Amino acid sequence: MLKLENVTYTYQPNGPFEKTAIRDVNLHIELGEFVGIIGHTGSGKSTLIQMFNALLKPTSGKVFVDGVDTTEKGANLRDVRFKVGLVMQYPEYQLFEETIYKDIAFGPKNMGLGEVEIERRVHEAAKLVGIGEELLEKSPFEISGGQKRRVAIAGVLAMEPKVLILDEPTAGLDPMGRDEILHKIRDMHRETGISVILISHSMEDVAKAASRIIVMNKGEIAADDSPSEIFSQIEMLEGIGLSVPQITKIGELLRRQGFDLPRGIHSMNEGKAEILRAIRQRV
Repeated sequence: MLKLENVTYTYQPNGPFEKTAIRDVNLHIELGEFVGIIGHTGSGKSTLIQMFNALLKPTSGKVFVDGVDTTEKGANLRDVRFKVGLVMQYPEYQLFEETIYKDIAFGPKNMGLGEVEIERRVHEAAKLVGIGEELLEKSPFEISGGQKRRVAIAGVLAMEPKVLILDEPTAGLDPMGRDEILHKIRDMHRETGISVILISHSMEDVAKAASRIIVMNKGEIAADDSPSEIFSQIEMLEGIGLSVPQITKIGELLRRQGFDLPRGIHSMNEGKAEILRAIRQRV
């Protein structure tokens, strides 16, 4: 679905503030994957995702979206941007319509769709993110922060993209709001089968949701593997300024004390089961 070939992106090339944000990256993301992208501030995550939907064009290399080379002269970038939906950080600040219905309908209207099709998409997208029918005629400014975040995501889903990119979707939310958003994102992924790319500083969020994790460091891909494999590399992650989920830290501490535990435990349920098993072995 998404393919990058030897992609480099340099801000202000040949200028006094020249900076290479992405360096010779090769990447392939299939339709239906749930991918987490992690990395410290300045690692290149934001630049990378903006090339996925052609908001930025690489300085060198090629970016393919659903087989279309977005770097080619004459490429239909409008269609590309409908296929790759991007929800930026704090998307609720982009809500501006009188009602939630109109906000969700904004994208489909810009696609030139008819009213019947727009209505279908609004109701389906609202249902996917857990926005009830009774809220659609309310002002988006009358609902909670977590609900606003869901409305913003619904607005992108209503365009029926093949890829949904979420940049820090739980930032600024309380623990309950974080869990609700992640739960809805996972449900939506299962129901639609689209590709989801989650960018987050929260290792817990990525561990809960993604089936594949890409680690960015200094504009390059430092690692690309399953959550278990990624979070078993604690020294590597800490060396580039990242942490691991709390349950991973607990598992590693117990391993060092002689408990028979696998490396890379990253979910609470898995951690509970493995720790109980290891304790029973010791008694």
